[in-house]
Amino acid sequence: MPSIDFIRQIQKNDRETFFKDFENAQKLKNQDLSSETSNRLSDSRPLIADFTEYSPLHNGHFHCMKTAKTTVPDGLFVAVVPGLFERSGRGLPYIMHRKTRAEIAIAVGADIVVEGPPMGIMGSGQYSLCLTKMFQALNTDFIPRGYRPFDGYEKILERISLGHGVAPKPYKIVDMDTKEVIYNGKLEEDNYVIVSFSKSLKRIGFDFKDKFIFVPRIEGVSGTLIRKACSENNLESVKTMLPSETIRILEREINADRAPLHDLRDEESIIDSANNLSYDELVKLNFFNDKLANELINQREIKPFESIGEIEDSIFYGFSSHFKNRVLSILETRINADMISEYINNYPSTVRVLNYKDEDVLEEFKEKVFSNEKNYVSNIDVCDC
Repeated sequence: MPSIDFIRQIQKNDRETFFKDFENAQKLKNQDLSSETSNRLSDSRPLIADFTEYSPLHNGHFHCMKTAKTTVPDGLFVAVVPGLFERSGRGLPYIMHRKTRAEIAIAVGADIVVEGPPMGIMGSGQYSLCLTKMFQALNTDFIPRGYRPFDGYEKILERISLGHGVAPKPYKIVDMDTKEVIYNGKLEEDNYVIVSFSKSLKRIGFDFKDKFIFVPRIEGVSGTLIRKACSENNLESVKTMLPSETIRILEREINADRAPLHDLRDEESIIDSANNLSYDELVKLNFFNDKLANELINQREIKPFESIGEIEDSIFYGFSSHFKNRVLSILETRINADMISEYINNYPSTVRVLNYKDEDVLEEFKEKVFSNEKNYVSNIDVCDC
């Protein structure tokens, strides 16, 4: 089992990286990139950009990757794997560090893995915007997305294939181009993500007509059972759900006490933040407002928090069912809302490559990104893989 010191070191390193990225983005704003972008590609391979968390990479992810590569056989497959602070869009820790998740992605067939945004400290609209800006910056030609079929959803997918933005409204889905209500009701999470992407892509002016590759989800894969098996070090019970490469690397990480991470947080830091940050410090944090800051302060004045459970009990429910876990992640990382806003504005001035197939593929990827006429990316940083 990983130690709490291992978790704290990840948080410390990622916090340093976040602020370094933030500072570099300010410096690179006005940099002249003409020399880097002068060599434009006329015959580059199409780039397939797939956002997925790979926590861990299971047969559903593998099926989506294979379908995309079959659909675009000459494509350069780029996996966008969420990065800093190792917290998911639900605000929950990942099973493995992103560099290990990237290693598995390359092992099963990805060409390049790049680091996505720090999802766990953002709202769903914020990280959706970051991800779509990444698609734009990477000069993306195709975007594969898994979905769960149901009556009425095909019409939504048809509109998105036409390049229409589709917006989720309270209990209905609206075509942003025609203003029609095309579905009445709410969408479950996997299907909501596609709609959210279309809305964000429309917002940034990215033409996504015929770019999505929609892949129906396969049966027989349970994230809940996989997480349980990882916690109990019983991967044999879920071996039919995972590629052999995932099992091999996951077993290695568990044996080295680097996984699983999904049940672990820096509880001491969270409790310290909830008990000791002032009102002014709390209210500046992402997700926080006057009501939430005062709720924590009022509760700790009655009795200081001694556990994460007590903090959760004092947090009111937000719009998202994952609101409480996101708040815990913010208390863990202490990132302010104004900094997140500026981070999103400049995202992704630097693209961080977590892993890659070989040097030729890496060079091809760099040329493809820097051939983008609008020069969205100032720097490509290759991690020591």
